[in-house]
Amino acid sequence: MASPSAPAGMFDCRDAYVATVEELAANDDRIVAVVNDSVGSSKLGKFRDRFPDRLINVGIAEQNMVGIGAGLANGGKIPFVSGAGCFLTARAMEQIKADCAYSQQNVKLCGISSGVAYGELGATHHSIEDVAWMRAIDKLTLIVPSDPWETGEAIKAAAAHDGPVYIKISRMPVPALPRPEGATFRIGKGETLRDGRDIAIIANGTLVHRALAAADALASEGIAARVINLSSVTPLDTELLAAAAVTGAIVTAEEGLAHGGLGGAVAEYCAQHSPTRMRMIGFPGFLPTGSADWLMEKFGLTADGIARAARELLDAKA
Repeated sequence: MASPSAPAGMFDCRDAYVATVEELAANDDRIVAVVNDSVGSSKLGKFRDRFPDRLINVGIAEQNMVGIGAGLANGGKIPFVSGAGCFLTARAMEQIKADCAYSQQNVKLCGISSGVAYGELGATHHSIEDVAWMRAIDKLTLIVPSDPWETGEAIKAAAAHDGPVYIKISRMPVPALPRPEGATFRIGKGETLRDGRDIAIIANGTLVHRALAAADALASEGIAARVINLSSVTPLDTELLAAAAVTGAIVTAEEGLAHGGLGGAVAEYCAQHSPTRMRMIGFPGFLPTGSADWLMEKFGLTADGIARAARELLDAKA
């Protein structure tokens, strides 16, 4: 479903998130939602109206929200704990670490409006560190879906998975990606969206469709770029990474910090198992105030930026 605020042909992944949670809840009374005064931004209004006894609004109290989610999980529920990614992961880090991951409680943490979707609200509201933070926590599954289909499938997989999961859900409009009929989503598995022998572009989230556009531009120059969607950051698809490394050059792209994030995860694997020349595209740190589109353009998180990094890497390799 396209959001009324999204351009034609583009989708707000929050819509797929809430539609899937509502569908799951209709068939499983263990599904509940816990929010931090974010019913509107999480788009859970219809869920609240349909299941008024299964939505808990704790107010602006993220630590309590995660703790309550862990308690509900301990009581046999499957809580979807939903809030802005910047506040969910930063304010409630101890509860995510101790109450969810260390205790292995079946909590589904949904970071809404992640990345730089809050643009003009500045660094306090940008959620660019969350993948790096969540990667550092043991026994926590981490997923960064790329489009509405994958968002819905990731939510279903998270609900079926026994253990804590963090899902990074953007509201920045993205297109539905082309996939073969019968495509499936599995935690711990990536997908090759385009074959290529010269270089591999590995992306997730809002950067995947930009990676495909970059591959199109490179193809016009005679460069065959493989495009890999690595939405499952923890655990990693190491088999797919090893195959990507065979190209001899990898560019990673993500809407967040590359050091510690997806880029860091790929670099750590390659350094130990498949040494490969790399470029990592991501944000450098605290960002200025500006629209999401302006920030993505300024820091090269675009199709042009990805293609440029690929050319530079291949030129250096030569």
